[in-house]
Amino acid sequence: MFVELMPLLAGRTVLITVAKVDDKTLRVNVIPAQAKADENPALTTPLTYTGPPEELDAELGKHLAGYVQTHQQTASTLAEAKATMEAAAKAAQEEAKRKAEERKKATVKSSATAAPGSTPPTASPTPGDPGPPSAPMETLGLFPPATAKSQGGLAL
Repeated sequence: MFVELMPLLAGRTVLITVAKVDDKTLRVNVIPAQAKADENPALTTPLTYTGPPEELDAELGKHLAGYVQTHQQTASTLAEAKATMEAAAKAAQEEAKRKAEERKKATVKSSATAAPGSTPPTASPTPGDPGPPSAPMETLGLFPPATAKSQGGLAL
């Protein structure tokens, strides 16, 4: 049983409790402690095995070996996922920085190509185009303005 636990004990403390359920049954709990404060809670999932003492003697070692293997695979998968996410975040930050620099360079180039003191060319009106309005246009409302006639002929 302890040989199977050695890989798990390499990186964390493991608490083992044994309780008598009834006259013929025991319950064994194997609870790995959290190794780091920011560690994924999946790595502290306990193993509980309940059975008669003879079955525990015969089977617990096999179950512990499978549990430890699964625990190590989960830890490895979580570490790979974390590394992948960190790499993706770094790549996204670098891409955003590169695009910002490109925009900055484009802005500098466009301001450098314009002659100092010159005004941008204005579009000349085409035939049939009235050009810009000289006075603001009046906006019509949904209902026509009230007049004496529309108020039933009564002047107010």
